[in-house]
Amino acid sequence: MGRTKEFDEEVVLQKAMELFWEQGYEKTSMSDLVEHMGIHRKSLYDTFGDKHSLYLKTIDHYRENTSERLTCVLSDTKTAGEGVKAIFDIMIHGSKECPWGCFIVNAATELALRDQEVEEKTDAVFKQTEGLIKELVLKGQKSGEFTCDLSADALADILHGTLLGVRVYTRTSANKEKLNHLADNFIQLLKCKN
Repeated sequence: MGRTKEFDEEVVLQKAMELFWEQGYEKTSMSDLVEHMGIHRKSLYDTFGDKHSLYLKTIDHYRENTSERLTCVLSDTKTAGEGVKAIFDIMIHGSKECPWGCFIVNAATELALRDQEVEEKTDAVFKQTEGLIKELVLKGQKSGEFTCDLSADALADILHGTLLGVRVYTRTSANKEKLNHLADNFIQLLKCKN
C-alpha cells in the first residue's frame, strides 16, 4: 500500500510558481524548489516530475488562477470602460504577494524562443487574454461606449500589446503614477467621439 501525501499539491504548486516567478526558471535549482516548497526531493519528482515538468505545471496553475480572477473582476464591472480600467489596475498594481511582474510575460521572455512547450503554453494564455479583451471591446462598441473606427480585433490587439508593455514596465522602477496615466489615456482613446 502506497503512502499518503503529506502535503497539499495546490499549496506546494503555488509555492513553486512563486519561486519561479521571483527568480526565473534558469536561476531556480531543484534544491531551491525542495526548500521553498517544503517537501522532499523524492516527493517532488514523484508528484510533479522533473524541474521542466514542474515549471509547465506552474504555467497551467497561473493560467487557471488568472482566468478565474479576471472573470471575477470583469463580472463586477458595469461598463466596458470600467472593465478595461480594472484590467489595467491588475496589471499595474498586481498583488503584494507577487510583485514580480507577470509570470507569463516572464516565462515568454525567458524561455519561449528556445522551449516549444513554454511557447505553446504562453501563447495559449495570451490568446485566452486576447479573447477576454475582445469580448470587453465588443461590449463597449455595442453599447456605444467605445469607438467603432477600428474593429474589435484590432482594438483588442492594441490593448493587449499595451497591457503586455505595462507588465514589462512593472518589472522596472517605473513610476506607477505614469502607468496609471497611460491607462487613463488609453481608455480615452477607446471612447466614442460624439
